[in-house]
Amino acid sequence: MTTQPPVLRYGIAGYGLMGAEHARNLTLLGEHGLRVRVTAVADPRPESRLRARRHLGEEIALYEAAGELAAAGELDAVVIASPNHTHGAVLEKLWGHRLHLLVEKPLCTTNEDCERVRERAQDHPGLVWVGMEYRYMAPVARLIEEVRGGSVGRPVMVAIREHRFPFLPKIGDWNRFNDNTGGTLVEKCCHFFDLMVQIVGKRPLRVFASGAQDVNHLDERYDGRVPDILDNAFVVVDFEDGVRGLLDLCMFAEASEHEQEIVVTGDRGKVECFLPQSLVRVGRRDLAAAEPSDSEPRRMRSDLVEEVVIPVEADLLSAGHHHGSTYWQHRHFADAIRGEREVAVSVRDGALAVAIGVAAHRSIDEGRPIELDDRS
Repeated sequence: MTTQPPVLRYGIAGYGLMGAEHARNLTLLGEHGLRVRVTAVADPRPESRLRARRHLGEEIALYEAAGELAAAGELDAVVIASPNHTHGAVLEKLWGHRLHLLVEKPLCTTNEDCERVRERAQDHPGLVWVGMEYRYMAPVARLIEEVRGGSVGRPVMVAIREHRFPFLPKIGDWNRFNDNTGGTLVEKCCHFFDLMVQIVGKRPLRVFASGAQDVNHLDERYDGRVPDILDNAFVVVDFEDGVRGLLDLCMFAEASEHEQEIVVTGDRGKVECFLPQSLVRVGRRDLAAAEPSDSEPRRMRSDLVEEVVIPVEADLLSAGHHHGSTYWQHRHFADAIRGEREVAVSVRDGALAVAIGVAAHRSIDEGRPIELDDRS
């Protein structure tokens, strides 16, 4: 007779847009046969706690503060989905308890806070995982697999374009101000900087950026304050061995076929993926070079490009805004809790993505390239 593993009990600290998405995906894991369940939610806002009860049922335990989740002693894991600038304070209430922690991106909003978290995480008795779910988007995962499998040869350039809609409203409008978010290139784009590092496998050396707030939120006022989050930027990241990354961000581009495009080009070929179309293309220039070409000049060869649509289950797509990636992130996190895999997204990974975003904002402010610290 096979013994089933015990049910993993999750708490969620912060039940806004992302907290609710985490809850939906954990519930979906349970519906797919994994033994996980959300049993508690902590949020200082009464309306958020009531929303959690509507979503999760009358039996859910509700608390005002994250520390109460730990004090209750009836959980295995906590997802920290509170506003960015509160992550450090929430974690302070959870360190030392035998809880596995998944911290939403960005890890923190400043390098100093990230460093404090790195120090405290070393002695924490549970796992600490940073919520870089973009790694788990099916077409992005396929792109990374192709690069690591040698399809492009030696990666030389990574270009990421996100042309999308403005930031969504969030509870209390906290995401309208740099003080709370860390700035757009930390809040949103830490995902992309993390992907660059994952793809090229090299240490980032310097960052040069240009960006501004030109269109979005200029007519909004919150307690008399005008939002200060930038809405467009170019960011160049130089890596070891001459590898370069480019981020092209525009957040007033709803009229776009592709919201995200990721292109990796190397000495043998090119891999690109497109979202939300879930499309991957693999092109091999080394195949063209292997054919006789004396009779005609080099030209573009679409017949050397393989195009693959990566399927994603409909229930995963409907469970959030991240193309099914939150589900797969939680599946891997649960496997790690049960000792079936290693932590995939470390505190160091999260801190490095923030460091690149902070450097990009500083580059914009100072009009010069910013060298990254050797500790990054």
